[in-house]
Amino acid sequence: MVTESPDITSYDTQLLDRVEALRSDAGLMEEYARRLRSTAATLEDCPAAPEWSRPALERQAAACATAAEQLRTAAEALFALARARD
Repeated sequence: MVTESPDITSYDTQLLDRVEALRSDAGLMEEYARRLRSTAATLEDCPAAPEWSRPALERQAAACATAAEQLRTAAEALFALARARD
């Protein structure tokens, strides 16, 4: 026999779904940062690349890394809220 836990509400389920989405988004942002850094490194040895391209890509990579960290922090805060409701 399957029963639902009376302590789990649809709100809790939605909150946990949001936690997973934030964690997934954080992973994507980390991957974007990695790709941007890789592109910047490739352009370092390319004489045709504009001088501004590598620093611009590095700044964008740093912004992605910061966003990933902030998304993870938000996910953990929501997860803690969901756990506190148990």
